Amino acid sequence: MEAKTGVAQLEVAFDANGLVPCVAQDWTTGEVLTLAYMNREALDRTLASGEMHYWSRSRGELWHKGATSGNVQTLRTLRYDCDEDTLLALVDPAGPACHTGERTCFYRTAGEPAVALHEALPALGRTLAQRRRDLPEGSYSAALFRGGPEAIGAKVTEEAEEVARAGREESDQRLREEAADLLYHLGALLYARGLGFEDVLGELTARVRP
Repeated sequence: MEAKTGVAQLEVAFDANGLVPCVAQDWTTGEVLTLAYMNREALDRTLASGEMHYWSRSRGELWHKGATSGNVQTLRTLRYDCDEDTLLALVDPAGPACHTGERTCFYRTAGEPAVALHEALPALGRTLAQRRRDLPEGSYSAALFRGGPEAIGAKVTEEAEEVARAGREESDQRLREEAADLLYHLGALLYARGLGFEDVLGELTARVRP
């Protein structure tokens, strides 16, 4: 392994080929987008420009993510592991991360597909955004959006009351179910107003005290 190189207060242990793996993770949702590699120049350019640059091992050249597709990844923060030989980039993606057009390179599953807990709200948010945009017939979400924020707000009030009642009088399972219903309808209200779950999470994050 090569000697560690200090880059903008970041020490990185590049391998014998002068590369270090970098995992790109969505800043908003926490979803892993891709695994790529950086050399010293790619890391320097990433830190200088604020947009992700990688080293393409197949093409043997520097690669500015989104330079041709427009699907740039804007760097929010760059972390590194305890051995200083792997990077974790938290990014705002402007579009799909994968060359196939999928939003993440990790779109295939070995075995039965499963949604991880941290993926639930982002997946629901994408569904709500699609329903609000397309208003498909037969969709409960689309029917909510046709009613507008006032009607959705009434449903949120109703669901909140059911959550409170379940908390006072019913089982843990009922409380979980009613809380899930409330989150769904609250999401519909947010998207009806042009907001999303990430706006609420951003507000909560701003309130966190170290």
